[in-house]
Amino acid sequence: MASVIEKTIRKAVAPAIMTVAGINRRRLDDADENPFLHGVHTPMKSELTLTDLTVTGTIPTELDGRYVRIGPNPFGEAGNGHHWFIGDGMVHGIRLKDGKAEWYRNRYIKSRELEGKGGPAAAPGPRRGFSDTVNTNVLGVGDKIMALVEAGSYPVELDGNLESVAYSNFGGGLAGSFTAHPHQCPETGEHHAICYQGDEADRIRHVVLDKQGTVLRETVIPVAHGPSIHDCALTRNYAIILDLPVTFSMKALLAGHKFPYRWNREHQARVGLIPRTGSADDVIWCNVDPCYVFHVGNSFEDGTGRVIMDVCAYETIFDGDMPGPYGHPLGLERWTIDPAAGSVERVTLDETAQEFPRPDERYFTKPYRYLWSDGISGEADFFGSMPIYRHDLETGERIAHYFGEGSMPGEFVFVPRSASAPEGDGWVMGYVVNRNAGTTSLEILDAVSLEPVASVHIPHIIPPGFHGNWIAASHD
Repeated sequence: MASVIEKTIRKAVAPAIMTVAGINRRRLDDADENPFLHGVHTPMKSELTLTDLTVTGTIPTELDGRYVRIGPNPFGEAGNGHHWFIGDGMVHGIRLKDGKAEWYRNRYIKSRELEGKGGPAAAPGPRRGFSDTVNTNVLGVGDKIMALVEAGSYPVELDGNLESVAYSNFGGGLAGSFTAHPHQCPETGEHHAICYQGDEADRIRHVVLDKQGTVLRETVIPVAHGPSIHDCALTRNYAIILDLPVTFSMKALLAGHKFPYRWNREHQARVGLIPRTGSADDVIWCNVDPCYVFHVGNSFEDGTGRVIMDVCAYETIFDGDMPGPYGHPLGLERWTIDPAAGSVERVTLDETAQEFPRPDERYFTKPYRYLWSDGISGEADFFGSMPIYRHDLETGERIAHYFGEGSMPGEFVFVPRSASAPEGDGWVMGYVVNRNAGTTSLEILDAVSLEPVASVHIPHIIPPGFHGNWIAASHD
């Protein structure tokens, strides 16, 4: 852990760095030239509650809960040097019950930063770091709805109507930042997370929560260069660390860029396997060819003890100054990690550009058959008229569903028909923007066939965001 002297030096130097960054930020491109502030990305100005929603098709009566997605929605003037990843958080949710769509709501995450810009009053609770913006994921942890971000703020608890209740360090157990992507073991209920933060370039943390969200342990793991670790993975025996060559850039920070992470050719790409209850000394590091991974589809161990991990990979990402996640996608890959040999074998399953791979979460850490993902576009705003894919990993079959010209899907999540339903028996759902009509819909598809089941229509564009999840009525 950092010594008292080291922490004191960091605290003293940080204000000077931020002052220089602020001066240099005035020289960067202004908001008028940023594609992530215009078109479909134009921020919403108001918090709405809509109860008279039009529905096409039939909403399954088994769906009792809400689909909620979070993303950036800058309040006021975003200013120079804006990056899509750092806008004020806003959640968008639709409540489904008894075959009806009861409401749509959008609500800001009530941060002090937002309040300081003239937004709604901040939620109570502990803070950490320079920013308390939370904008990346929202999911159920225990009996609570939690909004998450990586490398910065503590999470935020939301109520069933998506209002910010309080910032949370999980009852005082969380020592530093959290992650946008904890993964829950379906057998033990534990949540595992790999956490990083920009002011600690030499260490990351493996954080484990119990089923209810109480911190069980934090393990500090030495690293170099301050890697950006967006996702992790989990198997029966290991948590998986993706230490890949996007790292903290002091040069970018001093130049005024608000997202100071860049492609780093000097950083050795590697995958770490830490035993679930292991120490830093127990991590098995396996080098891999340079690439980057935002999201893991699933991971499990085969009969020989090798780790199998399915990912959406990029040849490079953030290679230069840019307002969003521009890079060179490589498609869907399967990585076979051999802890005995210290090796990683990469095989392309589908070379089509795609993102947001999601399995049936009941099969996370286990051999599985189905994976759903979004096609992605190379357009300037990162979104285009792309399909949803369903991969059958047993047969190799891929099917696609297109939503029509001008229609742009976000992340789709699988919802089982019941807790005991077979894998893939249920629905996938997510928001789809129709840029031509200026509207959005929550689309519910049959998970295996991708045939439409129901559409809930929203009379405005929900700006493209990051991650969404189905949160059952038990979290009301």
